Order: sequence, then C-alpha cells, then structure tokens
Amino acid sequence: MKPISFKRHRFPPEIIRHAVWLYARFTLSFRDLEELLAERGVDASYETVRRWFLKFGPSIAANIRRSRPRPSDHWHLDEMVISIRGGKYWLWRAVDNEGEVLDFLVQRRRDARAAKKLMVQLFKKYGFTPSRVVTDRLRSYSAAFRAIGLKAERDRGLRANNRAENSHQPIRRRERKLQRFKSPGSAQRFLAVHAATFNAFTHQRHLLRRPYFKELRAGSFRTWAGASAAA
Repeated sequence: MKPISFKRHRFPPEIIRHAVWLYARFTLSFRDLEELLAERGVDASYETVRRWFLKFGPSIAANIRRSRPRPSDHWHLDEMVISIRGGKYWLWRAVDNEGEVLDFLVQRRRDARAAKKLMVQLFKKYGFTPSRVVTDRLRSYSAAFRAIGLKAERDRGLRANNRAENSHQPIRRRERKLQRFKSPGSAQRFLAVHAATFNAFTHQRHLLRRPYFKELRAGSFRTWAGASAAA
C-alpha cells in the first residue's frame, strides 16, 4: 500500500482518517460528523470534513482495493436509476457471488453501449473473464456480450439476481441522506470510496460464529489502518 501524506494539515492524521472512515462506512452527513467530532473536542467544520473526504478518500480506497483478494468468477450485473439534478441516470453495478462490489458506472442510458463499457472496464480491472454471469432480462446485456465475444454461462432467472439487487440498498440509503447526488462525477467519486470500504468491512455475520466474526472485523480495521497510514 502507498503511504498517504497528511503534511500541512492542522489536525493529526488520526482524526482525519477517523472522520473519512466514519463518512465512508456509515450513513452520516458532513454536518453529523461535525457534531460527532465536536462532542470529542475536535472543532472542525463540516466543510473541512468534506475536503478531507475528497482529498484522502480516493487514495485510501485505492489502497484497500490493492489489498483485496481476487474476486469470484461468478458475476452479478444490475442497473438502478438515480436522479441527478432532476435528470435520470443509470447506475450500472457488478458484484460477485459473495457480495464483493466489483465496479460501477454512472451512465445516461440503459443500453448496450453502457453495458459493454461496464464489461470492458471490468475486464481491464481484473484481467479475467467470468465463467458465469447473472443478469436481469434486459436485452442490452445480450447485445453487449455478443459485441465483446463473451462466452460465459448466463443466468436470467426470476430471482437469480437478488444478490445484485440487494447490494443497491446501501446506496439508496446514502442517496437519501445526501439528498441525491449532485453530478455524475461526484457520484462516481463517492461510490468508489464507499464500495472499497463496504468490501473491507461487510461480513455475512449471520453465517459466522462470533469469534470468527471478531477476527474478520479486526482484520478489516487493520486493512483500513494500513490503507490510511501516514507517510
């Protein structure tokens, strides 16, 4: 992981890292964070917290992504509508069969060109093609798969894609808290940090014994500490 420089900042790196983690991990606004920090004796405005997130969040997320294991080759693709400044956009997302967020793409249209762009982005990012792809019945996927020559097994069952559809829920909560995204670019930037943090800290705790879950959670904290380590 690449160390992060916190030079020329008035607050210690520990405070900045913790504020970025709180915003990325939980459904909080910048004003919520201002109050949480004030209760602990840290006088930082919500605008300061916003600048911290924009400056350090992407670097921390990139470090987390480098530390993640290779995802499964069973991919779930789905798209959801989001509203940006009164306009309708589509958020295309890919997750694996373990719930790991693979990638996402904000696009104006829900067509074969957007589906192909997502798939090409995934191939470049991970360097392999999936053996199985689960989608809804949108015909754009078929056209995109033909265009790129994807031969993977495809499942379009009625409830087969619940994994991807359920993965939209955290984004819907954040979208409501943020009172909608302000631009496609800001949505992409925020979701990149959110997805990396989600992958690092989300465990299927209902399937795990408490001691093992505590081990995984401690590992998540170590990952964040390493990803946000000061240079």
